[in-house]
Amino acid sequence: MNSNDRSIVALVMLAHGMVHTYELSIPIFVSIWLTEYDVLSLGITEVDVTAATVGLIVTAGYGLFGVGALPGGVLVDRIGSRLLITLCLFGMAGSFVLLGVAPNLLVVAIALLLWGAAASVYHPAGLTLLSKGVEERGTGFAYHGIAGNVGTGLGPLVTAILLLFVDWTVVAVVLAVPALVAGAYALRARFDETAAVAPSEPMTDEAESVEDDAGDDRAGGGVASLAEFGSETRRLFAGAFALVFVVVMASGLYYRGILTFLPNLLESFPAFAPVPLTSLLPPAVTDALGIPAGSGRSLNPERYFYSGLLIVGVFGQYLGGKLTDRIPVEYGLAGGFGLLAVLAVLFLPAATAGLAPLLLVGAVLGCALFLVQPFYQATVAEYSPAGTRGLSYGFTYLGVFGVGALGGTVAGAILTYATPAVLFATLAAFAVVGSGIGVVLARRRRRTGA
Repeated sequence: MNSNDRSIVALVMLAHGMVHTYELSIPIFVSIWLTEYDVLSLGITEVDVTAATVGLIVTAGYGLFGVGALPGGVLVDRIGSRLLITLCLFGMAGSFVLLGVAPNLLVVAIALLLWGAAASVYHPAGLTLLSKGVEERGTGFAYHGIAGNVGTGLGPLVTAILLLFVDWTVVAVVLAVPALVAGAYALRARFDETAAVAPSEPMTDEAESVEDDAGDDRAGGGVASLAEFGSETRRLFAGAFALVFVVVMASGLYYRGILTFLPNLLESFPAFAPVPLTSLLPPAVTDALGIPAGSGRSLNPERYFYSGLLIVGVFGQYLGGKLTDRIPVEYGLAGGFGLLAVLAVLFLPAATAGLAPLLLVGAVLGCALFLVQPFYQATVAEYSPAGTRGLSYGFTYLGVFGVGALGGTVAGAILTYATPAVLFATLAAFAVVGSGIGVVLARRRRRTGA
C-alpha cells in the first residue's frame, strides 16, 4: 500500500471498529433491559416489555442505522467522506452518553434512534472512501473488515467485563469515550479521497453500461438534485444491482436475526448458567472490588460465547477480503450463504448435544457471518459506477441495516410467540435466498462473458 492508502485505511479501520463496538454491545444490554423493565410507558398508554417489545425498539435504532445510509450515500458523493465520518463518531459518542443517563425504556429507545442516525452515514462514507481512494481495494476491504470485527468482538467483551463490576448505565457512558477520541483524530486526517479513480476506473460491463447512460465517468460527480437521484436510482436498479440488493437484504435479515437475541437465547441452556463471582474469586479479591457475598453479581457465560463468536469473525472477514481478489465474487456469495444456511440448521442440535459441538458450530458461524461481507461489498463496487458509488453503498446499507433490522423484530416475535427452531428455520431460508442469487449472478456472468 502507498502512503495515501495507509492513511485512508487507518481512518476507516478506527471508525469501523467504533461503529461495530456500539452496534454489537446493544444485544448485551437487551438481556438486561428484559429483566430491568416491566413496562414501556408511552404517556397515553403502557406496553408490557417482552422479547417482541424490545425487538421493536432495537429494530427502530438499527433500522435508522440502515435507512440513514441512503441519504448518507447521497451526501458522501457531494461533500466527501472525511467530514461525514467525523460527524458519525461524535454523534455516536453523544447517543451513548444519553443511553447511560436514560431514566426509562422510552429514553433508551430515543438514544438508540440517535445512535442509528449518527452511525448510518459511516458505511457509505467509509466504503466509498476505500473504493475510490485505495489502490489495493480488496486488501483495503479486508483490513477494514478486520477492524470492524475487532470492534464487533471486543465491544461486547469489554461490555460484559465491565458489567461484572458496574451498572449498565455506567458502562454505556464509558463506551462513549473512545468515539470522542476517534472523532478528534478524524478531524486531523488528510488524504486524497479519489486517488484510485483518477483519471478513470476500470469497470465491469454492468457498471460500464450504467456509466454510459450517465454520459461521463462521474468519478467525482454524485447526485445533485432529486430528479438526478431518481434517474441514477433507476439506472442502478435496471441492471444486476437489483439482484445484489436482494442479497444484501438477505444478509442483513440473517445477521440481525441471529445476533439480536443470541445472548438471551443461550441463557436457557444449562452450560450457560450464571456463575456467582464470589465462587470464582477469593474473598480478599471480592472485598477489594466491593462485591459482598450475596450481591448477585455473576459471570454470564453466554455473553462471552457471543463475544467469542464475533471475534472469530475476524478470520472470516480477512479470508473473504482476500478471496475477493482471487475468485469471482458471485461464487463467493453462493458458497458463503450456502454455508450460513447449513449452520442455521445445525445450531440448535449442536447446542443440545453439548458445549463442545456448540463451540465448534459457533466458531464456524462466526467466520461465515463475516466471510460474505467483503464479497457483497466488492460485488457492489463491480455492479455500480464510480460517480455514484456513495449512492450505491447507501442503497447497500439501506438493505443490510435498514431492511435487515427487521430481523430483530422477526426474531423477537418468533421467540415470543413460537420457538427457537422456527427462528433458525427462518434464518436458513434467508441464507438460501442469498446463495441462490449468487448462483444466478454467476450464470449471468458466464453467459455475458463479463
